[in-house]
Amino acid sequence: MKWFARKARKDIWDEAIEWPLGDIEAAARIRAICDAAAQSAAGSARNDDGESARYERAAKVAMEIAMKISDGLIRDDAVHRIVDLCMTANDLKTAQILFRAIHASWIRETAQRDHPGLAQ
Repeated sequence: MKWFARKARKDIWDEAIEWPLGDIEAAARIRAICDAAAQSAAGSARNDDGESARYERAAKVAMEIAMKISDGLIRDDAVHRIVDLCMTANDLKTAQILFRAIHASWIRETAQRDHPGLAQ
């Protein structure tokens, strides 16, 4: 009975990306990935192995896309979204590394205000 066979869930971060991707499209993709992975990040914070793996894949893909953004402000905003995702998953080490990559002072201040533990 293949009708009722459950298909594997396809996540947005597992979809192939058609390069070249413009900066605005890349930022929109990162936003969609972070929004979709927020629930997995929360599950990762509760030590759920399956959700933890989904969060890690999502964060990795989002970071790879962010590295290819050429505009500084768009990249900083995208990295801020990834930092928020990492903090949802209680992944402080990765969040601090990404926080140091943000160059725009007002985005750094916003991230630090949202997550005071980043400044350590």
